Amino acid sequence: MRPPLGTLGAPVDPTESRRERHHAVTMSDSTPRSPGTPSAPGAPLRSVTTRIVVPSSHAMVSLLGSGDELLRAVEALVPSDVHVRGNEITLTGTPQDNALAAGLFEQLLLLLDRGEVLTRDAVERSFAMLTRDDGGSEKPADVLTLNILSNRGRTIRPKTVNQKRYVEAIDRHTVVFGVGPAGTGKTYLAIAKAVQALQAKQVNRIILTRPAVEAGERLGFLPGTLLDKIDPYLRPLYDALHDMLDPDAVPRLMQAGTIEVAPLAYMRGRTLNDAFIILDEAQNTSPEQMKMFLTRLGFGSKIVVTGDITQVDLPGGTTSGLRVVRDILDGIEDVHFAPLDSSDVVRHKLVGRIVDAYDQYDAEQESLRGPRPAGRRDDSRRRS
Repeated sequence: MRPPLGTLGAPVDPTESRRERHHAVTMSDSTPRSPGTPSAPGAPLRSVTTRIVVPSSHAMVSLLGSGDELLRAVEALVPSDVHVRGNEITLTGTPQDNALAAGLFEQLLLLLDRGEVLTRDAVERSFAMLTRDDGGSEKPADVLTLNILSNRGRTIRPKTVNQKRYVEAIDRHTVVFGVGPAGTGKTYLAIAKAVQALQAKQVNRIILTRPAVEAGERLGFLPGTLLDKIDPYLRPLYDALHDMLDPDAVPRLMQAGTIEVAPLAYMRGRTLNDAFIILDEAQNTSPEQMKMFLTRLGFGSKIVVTGDITQVDLPGGTTSGLRVVRDILDGIEDVHFAPLDSSDVVRHKLVGRIVDAYDQYDAEQESLRGPRPAGRRDDSRRRS
């Protein structure tokens, strides 16, 4: 266990929390002024030096990464100059810039303390959390160590603040809507929470469903029986299950009825008790289908609805049930809407940029078209 550290040259306060006394820091002002003298208006920001002492050489190697890869990642992100010598990291910049850089190193050291292996992705996501508009209210070390499920040496956990809030909302509420663009983990995390609930015996079964809406393809031209035609629409749900359970467990649980993967139409007329129910691709439901699905909720059950309102494949003129459901259910107790955006994309970095580019294009086209006549809906959207 790392020994307590405090500000260099000052005694350690035993009442300090572990996080507050995580690293040793000294600050020296390169442009000293008399105590209490305010900065002159328009004067350049003073430059200060902050020193961070890492007491463990092993932690230092893990912090910097192989070939200093992680150090270079930090240098590319923080505005302060970073210099490393031995177990000491020196930051030179404004007090605000140094505080940001020191906070980043502090969170990375906390991740190491909790047994995590640092990666470039963890560095970049930690920095993004610290620089959020809400002032970094969620600490990266808390977000990146919130384990949901472990299987075959792989741990599933949220990677962004919004994902953490989404996962926590699923724990707290009976009905949760995860709405966001492709790649934000809304379905994957929901299935992970479902498997976790099943393993903890909080529910007796998992029900995964999707509307079998044609995304530019025609079901009639696909080969095989009706079930064969529908299967490709449900394949992403099977893939997620195979990531989270042993390969032989999935067919066994499905045969026993513990896990059910079925088209949305199969939900009509049922009451689902003691189940974790996930509706995926909910943007392709009509308002009537959304109402039908939500009213399947039985005792001891939980519902998670996921979808992306920018990728609606419904026939022209049909309103998406996901678009109107918030207006209908707003303010109802135990129903929660969890928004996700391009900053929560956990696929290739380019995916987030593509999402932003499409959003900007849509906004520009909308402004060129001007306001639509009252009562007219336009649900024709781009397709992936």
